[in-house]
Amino acid sequence: MSRTVSVRAVPGLPEIRPGDDLGALLAAAVPDLAEGDILVVTSKIVSKAEGRIRRGDGRAEAIAAETDRVVARRGDTVIAQTRHGFVMAAAGVDASNTERGTVLLLPEDPDASARRIRAALPVRAGVVLSDTFGRPWRNGLTDLAIGAAGVRPLDDLRGRSDAYGNPLSATVTALVDEIAAAGELVKGKLDGVPVAVVRGLSHLVTAEDGPGVRPLVRPADEDMFRFGSADVLFARRTVREFTGDPVDPAAVRRAVAAAISAPAPHHTTPWRFVLLETAAAREKLLDAMLAAWVRDLRATGFTEEAIARRVRRGEVLRRAPYLVVPCLVMEGSHTYPDDRRNAAEREMFVVATGAGVQNLLVHLAVEGLGSAWVSSTMFCREVVREVLDLPAIWDPMGAVAVGHAAAPPRDRPPRDPADFIVTR
Repeated sequence: MSRTVSVRAVPGLPEIRPGDDLGALLAAAVPDLAEGDILVVTSKIVSKAEGRIRRGDGRAEAIAAETDRVVARRGDTVIAQTRHGFVMAAAGVDASNTERGTVLLLPEDPDASARRIRAALPVRAGVVLSDTFGRPWRNGLTDLAIGAAGVRPLDDLRGRSDAYGNPLSATVTALVDEIAAAGELVKGKLDGVPVAVVRGLSHLVTAEDGPGVRPLVRPADEDMFRFGSADVLFARRTVREFTGDPVDPAAVRRAVAAAISAPAPHHTTPWRFVLLETAAAREKLLDAMLAAWVRDLRATGFTEEAIARRVRRGEVLRRAPYLVVPCLVMEGSHTYPDDRRNAAEREMFVVATGAGVQNLLVHLAVEGLGSAWVSSTMFCREVVREVLDLPAIWDPMGAVAVGHAAAPPRDRPPRDPADFIVTR
């Protein structure tokens, strides 16, 4: 079915100021607005009408205040996630098309803003609020929808077939984003025209206001590209509670590939990773480690009650559906005639192994897996080597519990880098 769609600019709007009734101004500016039309409104004029103007402070301070999560940073350019869930340059803070000394912030609730504008229109029309976004892997900017009312936001074609009979399994069209981009073609960045009318898409205009743009914001657990360069390291958090969902062994192997990219002395490869992928292997190891731990505690004089309390701390490994035992191997190390240099040589290899373990943990987080490093295998290395049938030169360096997090990790208090820095 062919359709004719027209897009036209709406000139003549006055300069919008805080407190202006934007809905009434738009209704007056488009007297021929018809049933089923869609108004595309640049979010800047909505921000102005709603008083989302910040004066005096620098743009950097405004960006920091509007940022929920920094995704990437290079020089003065910040890509940030706003509290709305949008990932955009400068958290949507804009210093263009506004008075000198001021910056514009995104509307507090763009969907609600769209609903208010729609309620003021004389006919049943749709409203899309647009703003400018950059895109990963593509040069150039385009307008996307940050708010909507009375417009179907998505066209979900999954489960249907194309003209050749091929099933569609992933096709979900972002309708309101396409409408926003179409409106920008006639508004332009430098023409001072903040509104466009799209005609010919009445089949997308709904009687109810609808869900707005919320369905377009991808949930964190479905976001394959969530971690940008600025926060990938902070993605690693200790996770101690896991769901029963199985762990993809291929994902763990990709994490191992990241681990062995860590720096190492003398061009050596001091890491080995033992993957415990069966419940039987995990249970056999953990039972042997528990017995060794209890023997150590009794020898130290702990009461049976105190022993029971302490061994409960090791339950995180039993709750995990997958375990990794990283090992240190000193192959390629140098031998010296004195203990001082031999001790330094081992410490050098230990640091390299720790770097590999950190790489492993970070990449598990990037894969969407939670993890917890537990030191316990270091206290019973002979037992671990015997149970896992490892060479005598492999030194277990803790164990990593791996699984899908049962809940988000708890927030930890921020640490000030200045507390950990000494300058000379």
